[in-house]
Amino acid sequence: MAYIFHQDELPHLVSAVPGRKRTFFVNKELADTDNMLAGIMNYEKGASSPFHLHENCEHFYFIMEGKGTVETPDGVRDVGPGTMVFIPAEAKHRLRSTDEPLFYFEFQAPNRFKTTILDGTPDDLRWNRVDGSVWVQT
Repeated sequence: MAYIFHQDELPHLVSAVPGRKRTFFVNKELADTDNMLAGIMNYEKGASSPFHLHENCEHFYFIMEGKGTVETPDGVRDVGPGTMVFIPAEAKHRLRSTDEPLFYFEFQAPNRFKTTILDGTPDDLRWNRVDGSVWVQT
């Protein structure tokens, strides 16, 4: 069986911390799998994730539009359209949009991981569904 979704028909999740919106295409709810988590992310100008890490999860970002930076303990690197960023499990990181909005595809596997915030608040992991329910990233 194939699962075919259009982004306009899926629930959008809006971060409790302003400036970030995500739409999942593959997750337990939509495709009945927790082997991976995949979707698109939109960051408004200046928005960022907290500095964090994921236990038991590797992931990547593929930047489609906009410009931003990826911060790791090794420093800060510029990213833009066509850039692929791979984040190994346990690697500390932060993604930030800079002088314009950022649009990217994100893939995480497996979707059985714990996120630890190193610089931020618990609200950085709270996502409100457009229909009003809450999704909390663990």
